[in-house]
Amino acid sequence: MRLKTLLLTAALAMTPWCATAQPVQPAHAATPLSLEEALRLAEQANPALRSRQAQLAAAQGARTEANALLYNNPQLALEGTRREVPQTALPDERRKEWSAALSQTLEIAGQPGYRRSATAASLSALQAEIEAMRRQVRAEVAQQFYRVLALQQRLQLEAQAVQLFDSTAAAVQKRRAAGEDTKLDANVTAVEAERARNQLAQVDEQLMEARGELAENIQLPPERVAAVAGDLTAMADASPYGLDMLLARVLDQPRLIATAAREDSARARLKLEQSSRYPDVTLGVNVGREGPSTGRERLTTVTVSLPLPLFKRNAAAIGQATTELTQAEVERAAAIRDVQAQVRTLWSKLDSLKRRVARLRDVVLPALADNQQLSLKSQRAGEIGLLELIVFNRQALDARRDLIEALTDLQTTRLALETAAGWQSTQGNQP
Repeated sequence: MRLKTLLLTAALAMTPWCATAQPVQPAHAATPLSLEEALRLAEQANPALRSRQAQLAAAQGARTEANALLYNNPQLALEGTRREVPQTALPDERRKEWSAALSQTLEIAGQPGYRRSATAASLSALQAEIEAMRRQVRAEVAQQFYRVLALQQRLQLEAQAVQLFDSTAAAVQKRRAAGEDTKLDANVTAVEAERARNQLAQVDEQLMEARGELAENIQLPPERVAAVAGDLTAMADASPYGLDMLLARVLDQPRLIATAAREDSARARLKLEQSSRYPDVTLGVNVGREGPSTGRERLTTVTVSLPLPLFKRNAAAIGQATTELTQAEVERAAAIRDVQAQVRTLWSKLDSLKRRVARLRDVVLPALADNQQLSLKSQRAGEIGLLELIVFNRQALDARRDLIEALTDLQTTRLALETAAGWQSTQGNQP
């Protein structure tokens, strides 16, 4: 009986474990959600991303208007006059006169070109911002996906621990009733069983919360995210990029492209406001018919009007445009520094996590499995007791929990690094 108990106690730590193991689904369960499907749903349904995309219509309309042949529309004026002219000893003479005028205001200081440049840069900035938001949404959903995946594996591990410690506690209770084990042994195994059960409940609660967050981001009912299927060890050993490669691509990431385009737009708007100090010229042509019916005159008049820029010199608009340009330049320079520093920090963290995962997987877990075999032999020989064996089992459980946690942190850090550097991989940031 005692040997059977010891074998059950050691079973968990001696059973090979893989970080990519998936939960067993019942026959009636829905198909587990894949990472690719979650990312596709997030792009289609994310409210913030869709709201940002809706702004494209306004930016495209502004660009279309700026690309028109002339910024100002021509003006047409029609005038009809009915005149009664007194005549001596005769009835009043009635005359019908008319005139038509067409005028066009022209910009003479290059404003159309600056306006086109400003609206085109604004549209490019918005498109880059949408791409940056799309990648951020994908990264956040991928991080939530990996958290759900990790908690699923933790739930499996804790369920095995509950089964193990329950079996151990029941066996020890029988041995205590037979006088073979002490009350201390029984109490220790009972406490371990309850701790394992509490740990299982805690992980189950965390899993429900993580599934709810993922379902909210991809706009699905929580029951549709009952399970996910993926590889928690993806890119845990090697990456297709190095730090120098990431830093070289920093300026090409959408966020910085957007800041550069915003700066170009602000510079073009400043030039537009500066050129607006020069007055617009209005050209007009007026055609009319006047005079008595027996001798009507046809008049053709050409007009040129030019406001005199004596008092209003567009100083307020120029000052505002100068401020916006300065702010855009400061924001771009700060963004470049922040992104480069963030990439270096995340790279160091990712490298540390990879080493930690390798130590846990290649050194700690094999050593613990070896300890389990040695402790079992020692128990059989009477060199150690049940309490010492439980300590070895708990070490094995803690090591597996540490590995799952380290893999989760690694995936979260990897996704944050790729998002910051603008790297597009097949694990959460691809188009």
